[in-house]
Amino acid sequence: MIVSNSIARHAFLAAGALALSCSAGVAQTAKLPETLTWTAYDVGSGGYNQAVAIGNALKNKLQVNLRVLPGKNDVSRNIPLRDGKVPFSANGVGGSYLAQEGVYEFGARDWGPQAVRSLILNNSDALLTIVTAKDAEIKIAADFKGKRVAWVVGAPSLNQNITALLAFAGLTWNDVKKVEFGGFGQAMDGIINNQVDAAFSSTISGNVYKIASSPRGLRYPTFPHSDKAGWARTQKIAPFFVPAFGTEGAELSKDNKAEAATYPYPVLMTMKATEAGLVYNMTKAMVELFDDYKDGAPGNNGWDLKRQIFAWAIPMHEGAVSFYKERGVWTAQHQTHNDALIKRQDTLAAAWQAYTAKAPADDGEFSKGWMAARADALRKAGLEVVIDAW
Repeated sequence: MIVSNSIARHAFLAAGALALSCSAGVAQTAKLPETLTWTAYDVGSGGYNQAVAIGNALKNKLQVNLRVLPGKNDVSRNIPLRDGKVPFSANGVGGSYLAQEGVYEFGARDWGPQAVRSLILNNSDALLTIVTAKDAEIKIAADFKGKRVAWVVGAPSLNQNITALLAFAGLTWNDVKKVEFGGFGQAMDGIINNQVDAAFSSTISGNVYKIASSPRGLRYPTFPHSDKAGWARTQKIAPFFVPAFGTEGAELSKDNKAEAATYPYPVLMTMKATEAGLVYNMTKAMVELFDDYKDGAPGNNGWDLKRQIFAWAIPMHEGAVSFYKERGVWTAQHQTHNDALIKRQDTLAAAWQAYTAKAPADDGEFSKGWMAARADALRKAGLEVVIDAW
């Protein structure tokens, strides 16, 4: 199970490191190719807009041209990364954690578990969490019992997120009334139209603002950070969730915070094989140019070094680790955690190689067989299976 470090804990460490770097003089500027390419979310999305703002800073300060390739889903963002066409992706949990695990779309014959690595995470003031209609009176996780909860067909990551948050109170989908919708927008409209009481969303989504202004009103259920048992249950199902206080979004502010469960978005990621020097310099540029892009797009404040979570759900690349060691924010505990994640990836890679060597030709049977082989390999290694069916 992954126990994430709190943002507050790292604020002190990072602040101290920044002070040390300033006293030592200005660090040498990051060295990057004249043209650099990332994949990111689709044009107009928060992740895309953030990448464009970062690109402007790279151009203005380092004369580096950042080309941003939009991708409509996790697979399309990861194909150029996997094939070595681009070195980095501003991705989400689907393209990072689920790719590592080799599940859902990444459990298909032409994918399998990927040796993904992170450089830096965006932990902004917005939340990715479960939102509810205020009149449903869902104040804490236990209040979901018997309520109507949205299930979006064909969106496994959304549904997996809700599964994990229900588990905070020891609940499952059998304890709620599952209401199926064909898409995210329909699910959000379902709250307004009184077809459902809860759905998963970003707090800065336009749909959430619509819910807040509707007759039903809006509420964010509380997930107390002090409830260690609840967090253990949630992170067993979704190790990427972290505690946070949301202050950005519908009906949120610094004076009206939501004590919630969320996860980083986007994640600047790469592959294990990416050259360490390039990763080091990309990480360095993201940190050193922060003041130049932090106000360039909503949510960009989440890239701040002081907000980093170094013990997350996928391992850090060795190039990024080298940079964080220089800054004095990388600890022995972080290294132990990182090594354990790499061991997990190695276990999954070996299981995939063994399974595909004798896998059935039928795609349906292939998927079922991989589910079983994957779970068996993880259990034998003493590791959590986390996702055993999809």
